[in-house]
Amino acid sequence: MPPPLILAPAGNKNSFLAAMAAGADAVYLGLKHFSARMEAKNFSIEELAPLAQMARDKGIKVHVALNSLLKPDDLDQAGRFLEQLKKRVKPDAIIIQDLSFVQLARQAGFEGGLHLSTLANVSFQTALKLVGKKLDVDRIVIPRELSIDEIKAMALACPKGLDLEVFIHGALCYGVSGRCYWSSYLGGKSGLRGRCVQPCRRLYTQGRQTEKFFSCQDLSVDVLVKILLSIPQVRAWKIEGRKKGSHYVFNTVRAYRMLRDQGSDPKMKKAALQLLAGALGRVGTHYNFLSQRPQSPVKVDVQTGSGLLVGNIKGTKEKPFIIAREELLCGDTLRIGYEDEPWHGKSRVRRFVPKKGRLFLKSLSKKRPAKGTPVFLTDRCDKTLENKLAVLEGELNKIPKPRVDATNFRARLPQRSGKRSLAFELKVYREIDNKQLRGRTGIWLPIKNPVGIPGSLVSKLWWWLPPVIWPEDETKIKGVIDFVLKKGGRNFVLNTPWQIALFTRAKSLNLWAGPFCNIANPLAVDSLVSLGFNGVIVSPELGREDYLLLPKYSPLPVGIVTAGNWPLCVSRTLAENMKTGRSFTSPKGEQAWVRQYGSDYWMFPNWELDIRVNQDLLQKAGYSLFVHLIEPLPEGVKLKKRPGLWNWDLNLL
Repeated sequence: MPPPLILAPAGNKNSFLAAMAAGADAVYLGLKHFSARMEAKNFSIEELAPLAQMARDKGIKVHVALNSLLKPDDLDQAGRFLEQLKKRVKPDAIIIQDLSFVQLARQAGFEGGLHLSTLANVSFQTALKLVGKKLDVDRIVIPRELSIDEIKAMALACPKGLDLEVFIHGALCYGVSGRCYWSSYLGGKSGLRGRCVQPCRRLYTQGRQTEKFFSCQDLSVDVLVKILLSIPQVRAWKIEGRKKGSHYVFNTVRAYRMLRDQGSDPKMKKAALQLLAGALGRVGTHYNFLSQRPQSPVKVDVQTGSGLLVGNIKGTKEKPFIIAREELLCGDTLRIGYEDEPWHGKSRVRRFVPKKGRLFLKSLSKKRPAKGTPVFLTDRCDKTLENKLAVLEGELNKIPKPRVDATNFRARLPQRSGKRSLAFELKVYREIDNKQLRGRTGIWLPIKNPVGIPGSLVSKLWWWLPPVIWPEDETKIKGVIDFVLKKGGRNFVLNTPWQIALFTRAKSLNLWAGPFCNIANPLAVDSLVSLGFNGVIVSPELGREDYLLLPKYSPLPVGIVTAGNWPLCVSRTLAENMKTGRSFTSPKGEQAWVRQYGSDYWMFPNWELDIRVNQDLLQKAGYSLFVHLIEPLPEGVKLKKRPGLWNWDLNLL
C-alpha cells in the first residue's frame, strides 16, 4: 500500500509552484467561481490549465474545489465550468459539497474523481456505507473535529472503493463544517458559498469579559500523524490554507513529508517541527485528535491572529513603528491588526531589519493604527524558495495557455413533483408539552425519557434528527429511532442526507430532508429522490427569487423554515470562559446565547427568523410545509424585535 498523499493548498500561482517545489503529491485549489474560499485569489481556467499540465508531467495530482452551495440559477454556469475543466484542465478530481455536482459531472462528461467535501458533513460510520453504495463518489473528506479513535471507527466502516481524506494542519472553523450560518445571518455572505467574513474572529462581551471567545487556534497534528500511517483507508493528508502564501505552503508540505517518510528519525522530526513553527500560521493545537487528551482550540489568552507576531505598534500616529521580535527580510509581507479593526491593512518590508531593529510602517489603510496594535509576518519569500519558484516559473512559461471556448451546456432538470398536498404548518420543540400539541408538532431527537410517550402520540409527531451525528452518538441515536419506530412513529426529518442510512425500512416511512441538509437547487433535490426521501425542507439561506424558482423543478414536495430560532452555528467546542444560557454581545451590539445539546453547542441570535408575511406567496410557488422552530429561552435572555428576513431581500452572495 503506497503512503497517503500529501495534499497541499494553493490560492495563487506562487503557492501552487511552492507546493510543487516542496514535493507535494497533490494540489487542491479553487476557481474564481463556486469555491468555498472565495477570499483567496483563485484561478481562471486559462491560468490553471498550464499549471495542471506541468503538475501532471511531474506526477502531481490536481484537485479542483467546486465546493460551493449552488442556487437554482447557478446550475448552467457550473455545468459550463465542468465542461471547460474536463477539456482544458483535466483535473484528477473535483471536491464538492452540493449533491447537484454529482449529476452535473455526469451530464458534462467529467470522468475524474468526485470527493465529498467536509462541508457535506459525513460524520458517522453508517453514513459511509450509504455514500459508497448510492453516490458516485470516490473519497470523503471527514470532519476536523474527529479524534483518532473516531477516525479509526470511520475507517473500519469504509466500504471498498471509498477512501478517506483527513485534515492534518491549518485553520479551524469554530462551527462544524456545513453547520455555520453566522456570516450569512448577519450580512448575507454565506460560508457555504465561500464568502464568510469570519465573525468568529471578533471580540465579544459577556458580563465583564471582552474576549475572542470563538477564535480558534490552527489544527496541527504534527508528530502524531504517524498514527494515521496505520490506517490504510486514509489515502490523503490535507493541509488547509488556500488563503495562505507560498512560504506557508512550502514549509508545511516539507514538514509533513519528513514526518511521513522519515518520522522515526529524531533529527528529521525536530527539523519538521521547526518548519511548522516558522510556517507563519497561528498557534497550533491537536484539538480532539488524542481521545484521552483533547485540547480546547479556543483559549482567550492565546494569540489567534494568522501569521507570526513580530511586534506591536509604537510611536506616533504620523510615524508608527515596531521593534522587530524576529529579523525581517526585504519583501516580507506584514499584516497590521485584525480583519475587524478599522486600521487593518498590509505593508511590505523594503529592507532587511535585524531582530530588535526598528521598522517604520506604511499601511495600506487610511486610518492610523492605535498603539499596541499587533503586527504579523504573513508571508515571506527567502532566496532558497525564490530560486526554486523562478526555475518552475521558467518551465511554466514554456507551456502555452489554451484557448477557452464558450460552451452551450444546459443542465437537464428533473420534472416537477406531481404530488400535491395540502399546506400545513409544523411547530418544532425541544420537549413534549401537552399544552403545545395543537396542530402538527415536531420534536428534536434525542429527548429525555421517550418511554413515557403514548404510542398514539408517537405516530402523530414529526421526529427531528440533529444536524450532526458523531461516531460516539450513532448507537444512541439509532436506538432512539428504533424505539420510536416500534411505537408507531413514521414521520422523520433528517438533517443530513446520510441519516437515511439509519432507517432499514425507509419505503414505509415519511422521510423529509431537513433544512440543515442545505438543499438549494432542483438537481440536489433529485439526488434525494434516489436516496429514498419523500420531501425536502430547503436551505434557509436563500433569497426571494431563489425560493420562488426552486419548486418549479423540484421532483419532491418542498417545505421551508418561515419562523423561529435558527442557530448561527453548531459547534463541538466552547471556550472555558463562555457561559451557556447567558447572552453575549458583538461589537455592533448584536446579542446571542449558547446552549448545549448533547455534545454540541448551539449558538442562537436574540432575534428570530420570520418571513411569515410571505407565506401566501410561497404557497402559490409550490411550498406545502411551513416550519416554525421554537427554542426555550434561557433566563434573562430577551428576544429583540427586529426584521428577521435573513436573506429574503438580498441576493445571497
